Amino acid sequence: MLRAAADLVAVVHAAFVVFVVLGALLVLRWRQLIWVHVPAALWGVLTEIRGWTCPLTPLEQYLRQRSGSSAYQGEFIEHYLLPLLYPANLTRSRQIWLASLAILVNVVLYWYAFRVARSREPIR
Repeated sequence: MLRAAADLVAVVHAAFVVFVVLGALLVLRWRQLIWVHVPAALWGVLTEIRGWTCPLTPLEQYLRQRSGSSAYQGEFIEHYLLPLLYPANLTRSRQIWLASLAILVNVVLYWYAFRVARSREPIR
């Protein structure tokens, strides 16, 4: 049961990371989601830039240890996502690069969202 909970935390964590980076796409469809996405994106970017540990990481590690599984060392992104993108370990410069990429993607998507919204407004 604890292992399933740890797996669920990992899935939620991964979904959060995707939401931070690409959530502005959802805002194109559901405008009110901006009030959830902007704080989430700020949290995600600050976590990367400042080198903070997301609370979901120690929660998942705790659940894995309690279930008898071995907990991984390091951060969530380093353990799950970077092996998909990079063969080496997560470095401080890569964290900043990832945060910068998230900012860039969101700025472009929000620029597009507001451009589309303005083009749909009735002309007075």
